[in-house]
Amino acid sequence: MRDLEILTASGRCAVRVGDVAGELDQLLAGRDVAVVADANVRRLYPDFFKGRRTIALEPGEAAKTLRSLESVYGKFLEFGLDRSSFVLGFGGGITCDVAGFAASTYLRGMGFGFVATTLLAQVDAAIGGKNGLNFQGFKNMIGLIRQPEFVLADPGFLRTLPPEEMRSGLAEAIKSGLIADSGLFEFLEGHCEDVLGLDEVTVRRVVEASAAVKVSIVQADEREGGERRKLNFGHTLGHALEKVHGLRHGEAVGIGMVLAAKISAARGMLAFDDLFRIIKLLGRAGLPTQVSTRPEEIIEAVRQDKKRAREDFQFVCLAGIGRAEVVRMSCRELEECIDDLHLYP
Repeated sequence: MRDLEILTASGRCAVRVGDVAGELDQLLAGRDVAVVADANVRRLYPDFFKGRRTIALEPGEAAKTLRSLESVYGKFLEFGLDRSSFVLGFGGGITCDVAGFAASTYLRGMGFGFVATTLLAQVDAAIGGKNGLNFQGFKNMIGLIRQPEFVLADPGFLRTLPPEEMRSGLAEAIKSGLIADSGLFEFLEGHCEDVLGLDEVTVRRVVEASAAVKVSIVQADEREGGERRKLNFGHTLGHALEKVHGLRHGEAVGIGMVLAAKISAARGMLAFDDLFRIIKLLGRAGLPTQVSTRPEEIIEAVRQDKKRAREDFQFVCLAGIGRAEVVRMSCRELEECIDDLHLYP
């Protein structure tokens, strides 16, 4: 069992990694609970949901919309929830986002916690207090920061995860190593296939190390004033690629990390040997490392991304494996960097 804690202005959050599913009944005892669950998770673990008031969300980004949120509010009203009620998000990052946003805004805020059932949620998405919705095709345009009471990350849930979802989660674990933990990156270089093969000891170590990176950064900078921006490594371009090309999140972030690493190398910040190590590991993880696209398509999507600051971008580069730096770039400079990479056919 690995216990971590985030203590910030918006609340205290216990992050527990290990065989924690059995503790849930104790955590929820005596509470008026509503569960927001991924429909697939509800189907796979029917025993847990027996007798519990549950709102099932269909899998996918379509659940992270205002329309979906409205239906959740309607169920809260039907259940007769009040401010003393508790909302449990049970699923991947999308489910946790919707559950956390709904709980934080209904009746000006109820308590909530998460059971993270995907690798992506366990290593990154469920941790940190960001609860966001997509809007008009742009990811997480509407959101707030409020810590859940707990995040339970039991790697046992990953046994039912499709391979493509494991790869998406592995992309975020690789990111954690790249920005803040060179030891984690080196471990993944030696055990990438073991993670995808669901080796219990390996997966647990990767979840623990990745969660520790996220907890440490959020503890230092909850509101993304500086240090937390490093978590966006690969995401500024990744979100744009996700929107323009319809890629899966992990696929888009994988390509985004390669592009950001290439830009870092071109700026003299990252050794080319390290760039090749990054590309090799992402390839072994089953993630794409290149895409054919036009720079103007990416830049237009990036301009509308929530991370822009007027006409400049807070862009995350690497100064080495395990060391991220946030640099300010203009739109023109970023477009020139992307253009130099010759991404278009």
